[in-house]
Amino acid sequence: MKKIIIYLLPIVAVCALAFFLLSNNSKIEVESKTPYVLSMTKSIQVPEKVMFAGEEIRLDRYDMHERFDREINGFTYLHSTTLLLIKRANRFFPIIEPILKANGVPDDFKYLAVIESNLDHRIVSPVGAAGLWQFMKTTAPSYGLEVSSEVDERYSVEKATVAACKYLKQAYAKYGSWTSVALAYNGGQNRISSELVKQQAEDGLDLWLVSETTRYYFRMLAIKEVFENPYRYGFVLTDNDLYKPIEFKKVEVTQSIPDLAAFAKENGVTYAQLKDFNTWLRDRKLTISAKSQSSYTILIPTKESLHYKKGERVKVHNEKWIYQD
Repeated sequence: MKKIIIYLLPIVAVCALAFFLLSNNSKIEVESKTPYVLSMTKSIQVPEKVMFAGEEIRLDRYDMHERFDREINGFTYLHSTTLLLIKRANRFFPIIEPILKANGVPDDFKYLAVIESNLDHRIVSPVGAAGLWQFMKTTAPSYGLEVSSEVDERYSVEKATVAACKYLKQAYAKYGSWTSVALAYNGGQNRISSELVKQQAEDGLDLWLVSETTRYYFRMLAIKEVFENPYRYGFVLTDNDLYKPIEFKKVEVTQSIPDLAAFAKENGVTYAQLKDFNTWLRDRKLTISAKSQSSYTILIPTKESLHYKKGERVKVHNEKWIYQD
């Protein structure tokens, strides 16, 4: 019996050692494959081509592929910003889209407004561009926008959209390409026209431009892709996640208003609400004189539309934005 045990001991020891080594190696292998984070980040697949304003943009060339790749991944994983853009679009797209259509501008240019301002109608850039369409103070009057100490129509969603249409159509008459038009909106028509000549190029996408202008165009393409397929990119929203459209009564003003706070109170809203929906009012008064327009239209939000009501479904502008089982 002792001899048998003596013979078996080396075998048991070898087996134990082998088991230890195997289990230890297995543990090391498992640990080496275990991620350090709780969730995985997957790179977004870049399509072979996308459409913008009826024009096909192929993304198989290295620079086109990589520029789109940067922006589509940025919007996909910049979760809070992209969510906010979709929510705001439910309020602003119903205003913007009919104006684009009435002026013969492709519907896709609403995404230009998204990139320009993040659909923030109060935004001002570091260089002074203002409103949803980011007009400069010096440029705005050329496209029919009044800019004064009391009135700045760059902040009017409707009027600024009409002005943007004028610019876009003027640029299209020059270039005959909506791609070049979009690049010119950011880089300026003089710059794009000059670089097309200097670089002996026919397509704006073949130009060597500053990073801001180059990224600008591909950001527009990428946000369009996310807006049209939010669930594909991980954005799950219900109807009540979207910002509700506001309904207004329009008040035509033909005489000066010495105190806009008093005017707001007379019309059943707070001064803050009046300013929020009429951001183009830049002072506490509105003076109508020979130097200004003969009348202005002020939007007064209805009391019913100012509140989110429990059980009431927010009107959805685009059903693609919400998740449906």
